Amino acid sequence: MAPAVLWYRRDLRVHDLPALAAAIEDGADDGVIPVFCFDDTLLHGRFASARRTGFLLETLKALDARWHDLGGRMWWRRGDPAKELAEVVELTGATVVHATEDVTGFARRRDDRVGKALQDAGVPLTLHPGLAIATDLRAITTKDGRPPIVFTPFSKTWAAQPRRDLIKAPRSLHTPRGDRGHLPTLVDLGFDEAEARVDDAPEAGEIAGVHHAKTWSDGGLAKYNDLRSELDARTSRLSTYLHYGSLSPLLAERLILDAGGPGSQTFRSELAWRDFYLHVQLQFPHTATLEFQERYRELSWETDDDALAAWKAGRTGYPVVDAAMRQLAATGFMHNRARMIVASFLTKDLHIDWREGEKHFMQHLLDGDLASNNGGWQWTASTGTDPAPYFRRMFNPTLQQQKFDASGDYVRRWCPELAGVPDKHLAEPWKMTPEQQEEAGCVIGDDYPEPIVDHAEERNHAKERYQAVAG
Repeated sequence: MAPAVLWYRRDLRVHDLPALAAAIEDGADDGVIPVFCFDDTLLHGRFASARRTGFLLETLKALDARWHDLGGRMWWRRGDPAKELAEVVELTGATVVHATEDVTGFARRRDDRVGKALQDAGVPLTLHPGLAIATDLRAITTKDGRPPIVFTPFSKTWAAQPRRDLIKAPRSLHTPRGDRGHLPTLVDLGFDEAEARVDDAPEAGEIAGVHHAKTWSDGGLAKYNDLRSELDARTSRLSTYLHYGSLSPLLAERLILDAGGPGSQTFRSELAWRDFYLHVQLQFPHTATLEFQERYRELSWETDDDALAAWKAGRTGYPVVDAAMRQLAATGFMHNRARMIVASFLTKDLHIDWREGEKHFMQHLLDGDLASNNGGWQWTASTGTDPAPYFRRMFNPTLQQQKFDASGDYVRRWCPELAGVPDKHLAEPWKMTPEQQEEAGCVIGDDYPEPIVDHAEERNHAKERYQAVAG
């Protein structure tokens, strides 16, 4: 017998991990070697992020502690995973490498290369489910066998699909001795520690993730239907744990369904959206860089560096947009409703390419996930899979603020210069008279910016742009 290798990527846990269960079975006598390989091609690629890399390192520290508590230890490598894993196999005599299947075009090309390198070494790369709730995303098809491109029919088939059994965390683990390598620092990996800092960051790791999911299921879920669109409401915040795989998505679904109540099915639908966007990347990998809707690939985007900078900095003059962008800058998180508002503002008020927003989000969000982030941006830009008319997704920032931040607590928290502005003017502070501005301690143009665009005018301009290519 010989040890088995478990190649960790974004499944950083020991509970409910089919790849680990298979590795334990194959390495029954000689143990399991859990390897994480830092790939500079990915870390410093199109969506390099000091924040996500920093949280990744914290998650890996927690994972190593889990392995240590159970009797094993993580192994660390840096470089091309095809080369590094082949060397681990040669060094240890391992006869198999197990991993969780990923769906993006990048991941599948990487896995093909690694699989070939291992095959040349006489060792198979065996892939397992575990990234999505669905056991097999490919099996979700329309009646004529094609992949569904609209969420509702996808979700109906998805919900009816049988689930695999949850796998309990092992009671003990064994890792053979050898050259474990070392866990690098953020600086070692070429990032600035200052750029990685965020306020109110969640605790990393699967113990925290599972605890958070159980607490949410037992508490916050009951009010989810009523509060889920309120910008100042405390939502589940499970997305970060799901992105790094420190929480099994299947376990999350099971906890939600077991909790029951009116919020259960609604929240389950949100989990279905995550699987839907994974499915889109699996079936249509070109959407990672291109619009799904071919007609909108000819859409004219405007280049306005000043407007883009104002949007990023939360200085557009529209309080709800600015509050959301400042929350992102400070915490690495943004409410889903706020994500739609700011994405609509960038693409349909400023007419700036959705890819600019996608990149900014990936740089700053702790839960930045290629599939979900890309899907969300294309949804709001009306270029993605869902064929709803473009004009249905032109969010009026004033009305959105009045409806989803009626108390003004969210805007006042993130835009403190507006703290003294009366409720009736908070969504449109530029409409205050000079005297009212002085009384509120917020002079528009000095203390807080004037609106950089007129929403009504830009809405009409956006319609013209979309109509020009929509036919």
